[in-house]
Amino acid sequence: MNQPLSDIQLALKCWFLTGATASGKTKVSLELARILDAEIISLDSMAIYRGMDIGTAKPDATQRSELPHHLIDIVDPPESFSVSEYRESALKKIGEIQATGKQVLFVGGTALYLKALLRGLFEGPPADWEFRKEIEQEIVNSGSEFLHQRLAMIDPVSAHKLHENDHRRIIRALEVYKQTGKPISHWQMQFDEGRQPEQCRVFTIRHDRPILHQRIEARVESMFSAGLVDEVRDLVERWSDIGKTASQAVGYREVIDFLDNKMTMEETVERVRVRTRKFARHQETWFRGMSECRIIDLKSDFDPAELAQEIANVGAEVVVG
Repeated sequence: MNQPLSDIQLALKCWFLTGATASGKTKVSLELARILDAEIISLDSMAIYRGMDIGTAKPDATQRSELPHHLIDIVDPPESFSVSEYRESALKKIGEIQATGKQVLFVGGTALYLKALLRGLFEGPPADWEFRKEIEQEIVNSGSEFLHQRLAMIDPVSAHKLHENDHRRIIRALEVYKQTGKPISHWQMQFDEGRQPEQCRVFTIRHDRPILHQRIEARVESMFSAGLVDEVRDLVERWSDIGKTASQAVGYREVIDFLDNKMTMEETVERVRVRTRKFARHQETWFRGMSECRIIDLKSDFDPAELAQEIANVGAEVVVG
């Protein structure tokens, strides 16, 4: 009698197309999905939010009508959606899609989601909401740097990995230490070792930095031309507070500040450019650090269809393990 696949074995049977923001994943993914006869599952922590379309560069209605896309527009902006909730939802979708005989193609740039699927996830103790409120007040009183220094004292490994403005993960790290007496980096050690790229189908597209910056420049201009300001205005009017997680999406925090008259439009656009470039560097660092990722360096004039066929050919030779 066949034993059921483990969660990680289930994920390893899938295809993954990743890369930094504005690298061209969407066009390649549509071509690749057709070649593979696959359905697409989003690997994007911000595409899950309804109404956040322009700033997250979701596939448009035409693209989504041509090929099934999953885990897009599943929660409202004020709601939180944890990595474990994403992983659970994704694994369920994998099973449903594979049951129809189709392949599964994950597409997106959220490396933490990728790692959770391929290596598993430390669930940890439940949230301590009272403790979280206390820490959030400390941030107000003493600032992000103080909070980061506090983490460094008890968990220097996590402090090295986390930016001081990543409040959500810093708070979680402090919370785990408070409840377990051990740093979260200790609990996560078992998930640090991955497979070689030849053992899975994880393809990461990458551009030279100047080319990527040009693509980011074009992406930011396109977002504002497409109506990003109106989109954010509508979200704020509807929800008042679009939530701490959703507002971290590149472009949304900046436009909210613009709507609050804290910046001019010119300053807003420039700040979005700068933050997008920083975000892209952060993504590339993550992907370089994951052994599973097969890096594909691209020329500026690459053809999405040709690249998709190349990926399909290479992936077909992979013996998953």
